[in-house]
Amino acid sequence: MDEIQRFAHDVRTNVERLMADGDVQAKARAWLSDLTRLRYVYNFSWLGRPVIQLPQDLLAVQELIWGIRPDFILETGIAHGGSLIHSASLLELLGGDGLVVGVDIDIRAHNRREIEAHPLARRIRLIEGSSTDATVAAAVRQLARGRKAVMVMLDSDHTHAHVLRELELYAPLVTRDSYLIVFDTVIEDLEDDLFPDRRWGKGNNPKTAVREFLKTTDRFAIDDRIAGKLLLTCAPDGYLRCLGD
Repeated sequence: MDEIQRFAHDVRTNVERLMADGDVQAKARAWLSDLTRLRYVYNFSWLGRPVIQLPQDLLAVQELIWGIRPDFILETGIAHGGSLIHSASLLELLGGDGLVVGVDIDIRAHNRREIEAHPLARRIRLIEGSSTDATVAAAVRQLARGRKAVMVMLDSDHTHAHVLRELELYAPLVTRDSYLIVFDTVIEDLEDDLFPDRRWGKGNNPKTAVREFLKTTDRFAIDDRIAGKLLLTCAPDGYLRCLGD
């Protein structure tokens, strides 16, 4: 075993230790509740655009993109565009003609202006409309046609019905050994009073949609090692690896 292999082995062992440590996992969940109350995810930006995401999840996405080397990434939910810029910057490093497509029901003018003026804008396509609309889904499929490695990230409306429909529409695009990431599955694990003004909450959220979706397919499986090593993540049980063509 050379030094590179030894380091990788040590990391795997450490992750297994973290996953088996119930106290550490419980402390991380409790801390995440506190961070959610403090709107912690709103504190960061990526290459100039606000990115409403836990830094730990951004790092996990970076690892996946570097390993998978996708030439097409779909993201539902745009907000300020930081996540699109994050994905586009990694595709830029990979080279080639990789494209990020962002879908949102309401792309606000100031956000569109900043995204389209960004140095990485040529890597990005914006589609305004509901991600569950048939016309929008058809436009996404057209853009994804002929691509070799496709990755999908869902982060729009967090209700069970909406996410389940997104899964039905866009999971078929994901290629073998790539990932379908469903964000904000953590809603199921947090206190209901953290989302008093939202239509989602315990029993009605992305994690409940993932659970229902996985009952209907053997093409995807939860990669629990990712959430296990991150400790702080918006997507527990939301990193789904594609096992089949």
